[in-house]
Amino acid sequence: MKLVIVSGHSGSGKSVALHTLEDLGYYCIDNLPAGLLGALTLELKQVPNPVELAAAGIDARNLPQALQQFSQLLDQLQEQGVKSEILFLTCDTDTLIKRFSETRRRHPLSSDNVSLAEAVEQEKVLLEPIAGRADLFIDTSTTTVHQLRALLHQRLGQRQDHRLSLSFQSFGYKHGIPTDADFVFDARCLPNPHWLPELRPLTGRDPEVIRYLESETLANRMFQELCTFLGNWIPAFEADNRSYLTIAVGCTGGQHRSVYLTEQLARHFGDRYPGVTVRHRELA
Repeated sequence: MKLVIVSGHSGSGKSVALHTLEDLGYYCIDNLPAGLLGALTLELKQVPNPVELAAAGIDARNLPQALQQFSQLLDQLQEQGVKSEILFLTCDTDTLIKRFSETRRRHPLSSDNVSLAEAVEQEKVLLEPIAGRADLFIDTSTTTVHQLRALLHQRLGQRQDHRLSLSFQSFGYKHGIPTDADFVFDARCLPNPHWLPELRPLTGRDPEVIRYLESETLANRMFQELCTFLGNWIPAFEADNRSYLTIAVGCTGGQHRSVYLTEQLARHFGDRYPGVTVRHRELA
């Protein structure tokens, strides 16, 4: 049996994640008390048609002591032979506050004596034991509902068991560094197609930009050295039983150089790792 534990900050997209997993064939339960994880898995194993895929939403509405004991609960699941993965959804504070203000929803930890901003910060502290054991982080600060669904389909729906899921992501530094990346590489030192008027409206996926960067010695050197570095270290993460790895490449705007390198890296490693996905944050 495989169990995906969905957690994260209120307003970050946990409900969307559970609904997506349900579409992928998972038996889903929201707002499960953490202390009942063991009982849930035993129950699902004993039904006439044992459940193979299950997902449980666990959030800050749990008792604080149950969240503090989360690592022990995971160890107990492992002893029961349950394969578990933790999906943790995060989002920057300003965006969370804006989402709650726009939807007029009440934060589960807010009250007459606790402001929305204070509730968001309290929740982050309460969920640290789960975040510290997470297998896959997804930052939804700049992600729409549709993009989140597509990303979950790519990372969870297409992943083969016991195989590392690699995600290559491009981004623009002027829009902020992604907080859910395991590796971040800076391509701003490469020649910038933006300064050529005929290339400015194009992206790193267009043939004209590809030909331009392929003709640049620095771009070729960075690509080769990134292939060597990642080729040496990805197997080490795979040997450590990591399920997910996110590699981000950034340039100034996230349109040309980072997109080009991300596409080339995904193509290079795609033959070796069937679970490779690509995301261009600024193009989306």
